[in-house]
Amino acid sequence: MKTSTMTKGIRRRGRLHGGGFTIIELMLVVSIIALLAGASGAMYFGTYKRMLVEKAARDVLLAAKYARVIAIEKQTRCKLILDNTNNRYLLTVPGADSQTDSAENVITDQYAKPRQFAGDVKFEEIQITSRARAGDIGDEGVIIFRPNGTADMAVLQIGDGKNHCTVYISAATGKGRIESGEAMETGLEVLDLDVEEW
Repeated sequence: MKTSTMTKGIRRRGRLHGGGFTIIELMLVVSIIALLAGASGAMYFGTYKRMLVEKAARDVLLAAKYARVIAIEKQTRCKLILDNTNNRYLLTVPGADSQTDSAENVITDQYAKPRQFAGDVKFEEIQITSRARAGDIGDEGVIIFRPNGTADMAVLQIGDGKNHCTVYISAATGKGRIESGEAMETGLEVLDLDVEEW
């Protein structure tokens, strides 16, 4: 009988010490989970901000492409107006009274409507050179697309202070492209091929 009593005591002690966790072990596991969650949350937030900048750059490029299409199809000039103070942009075409420059109609259809950037995204740098004015800097924040497919040369840096994307618009074709990162020094200028500088 002594043997069975000792065996029961050993079994009870084994259950008490082998089946649970101490408070220190639980706190250690909880703190590791909290550290992993915090690190992944910070990484997610940085990715989210970068994606906002990339989306804004893609939207501006799509608006520029649409402005070029409208200018060619309707055989009229189309303006992409960049409102730097309100962090937004819109497309306009001449109104019914095309004799005055102030009669502009804002395009609001399913493909283009005035848009505002989300979050801290803004136009960080805008460089526009107008071909019509032979190299003079054009109206700040206005890119003109012409019926022949050409446009004002433009470099638009969009960002939030940390993340940057740059939209380049070619003067000869009116087409654009996006590059990640800050705008490079392009030296926007219009070359006159008729002038000999040998």
